Amino acid sequence: MEQLVWIMLALLAGATLPTQAGINAALQADWARHPALASLISFTVGTAALALYVLAARIPFPSVSTSSAWQWTGGLLGAFFVTVVTFLAPRLGATAMIALVLAGQMVASVALDHFGLLGYPERPLGLVRFAGLALVAVGVFLVRRF
Repeated sequence: MEQLVWIMLALLAGATLPTQAGINAALQADWARHPALASLISFTVGTAALALYVLAARIPFPSVSTSSAWQWTGGLLGAFFVTVVTFLAPRLGATAMIALVLAGQMVASVALDHFGLLGYPERPLGLVRFAGLALVAVGVFLVRRF
């Protein structure tokens, strides 16, 4: 039962990606006039919401000295991602954009798993996983073509 909850949560999180991209693209088109500005607004609202949650939940903030510098780059990757999908959403459409994003995520995920990078458990790339990647590539082709 717990696994079902995690699966549903992952599906819900996945559904937010094209929704957020569409909202940010509309913000860009109607007001911000630049994907970076629309992304900044999105991150500002998100940061405010998270700050309120952290304060309300009384989550303690650990010492900065206990982290490594590379661990702070996640925010840069998030800013890049949100800005790029804000730019691409009206140009590619939701389905093609998400198919291409998913393909990129799958390739990166397989590499991270294969080499056990960033704390992921090592899971070698075998024939079945490679076949899964190939099917994702076929899916991207079909979505873009038709």
